[in-house]
Amino acid sequence: MDQRFGRIDEALERTVEATLEALGFELVELETAGRTSRPILRLRIDRAGSQPGHGVSVDDCARVSRQLEEVLDAWQGLASGYILEVSSPGVERPLRKRRDFERAVGREIALRGYEPLARGAKRLEGVLLGLEGSGGAERLRVRLPDQSEVAILRSAIAKAKLVFRWDERGKPGERRPQRASRD
Repeated sequence: MDQRFGRIDEALERTVEATLEALGFELVELETAGRTSRPILRLRIDRAGSQPGHGVSVDDCARVSRQLEEVLDAWQGLASGYILEVSSPGVERPLRKRRDFERAVGREIALRGYEPLARGAKRLEGVLLGLEGSGGAERLRVRLPDQSEVAILRSAIAKAKLVFRWDERGKPGERRPQRASRD
């Protein structure tokens, strides 16, 4: 019986990161799925040090995919029937590494914790004010919608991402006004 494809080998992840860096990109996220006989590798990439609006194109993703296929085809322990998916991180970019959080200071973020993060809530949204400390003691300072501030251990965060909102003109910005219901 074919088993689910597990966690990616750290050496392979480092090799993928090195390949991306040589091409001028950075690894935002690497997810695995599928079966051991047909693993799926999902990569989200961005331009090194990119700013909003100057990210990854479809051509960039195709170029990265071609380069990574050469590396992955030669990797021992990865089934030859693997599926490689390469995409941009999107507007709700995942925040995984310290540099991601540092780049997101001043922006609205959404957090999901392994356990309650603050006020008994496992999910929080707010503006990232900063990142303090190092190693296992890193803390995010977040301003919540009620303007209060909380400090959250980074190690307590299961997932973090940017929050994207559209304004009434259809451009990035604040929340759209709620429409009246048609009762």
